[in-house]
Amino acid sequence: MEHGEPLDRVARIQADWRRERPDLDVSPQAVIGRLHRLADRLTEELALVYGRYGLGEGEFDVLCALRRAGEPYERAPGELAAHTMVTTGAMTKRIDRLERAGLVTRRRADDDQRGRIVALTGPGRELIDQAFTDHMRNERRLLDLLTPAEAASLETLLTGWLSRMDHPRAPGGE
Repeated sequence: MEHGEPLDRVARIQADWRRERPDLDVSPQAVIGRLHRLADRLTEELALVYGRYGLGEGEFDVLCALRRAGEPYERAPGELAAHTMVTTGAMTKRIDRLERAGLVTRRRADDDQRGRIVALTGPGRELIDQAFTDHMRNERRLLDLLTPAEAASLETLLTGWLSRMDHPRAPGGE
């Protein structure tokens, strides 16, 4: 941070902790705290677009997962849960809301009478195509707050960090 620039919220919190707990290294908060605040701010900004279409983040994710599936735009509920990283119980509630809105349908799976298939309806496909177009425009607006070089560096850093979190190496391993 430049000299004379006011401290942001994270820096103020760190200063408080340094005063109260000088025995602890609070430097990780400089990155983790700002990432957490940024994630919250990004979610707020992204939710504005979802709301314009009468969708919450969860419903948007389900419609996107169905649209990404390609023709005939359908998946089993378990697949949807895996593609959106939510529990099957939460998925059922999302599907119920989308079905009531006429954006998806449910039917029995052809090969398994106990299984179900969720499919986009025509209005569901139209809605998600419009919503996703606006979503990408919104993400571009947010990313354009960085220079192209900053965005590329950040992508590289985050990709590496996330990979290490998802696939930790055993101590002493390669």
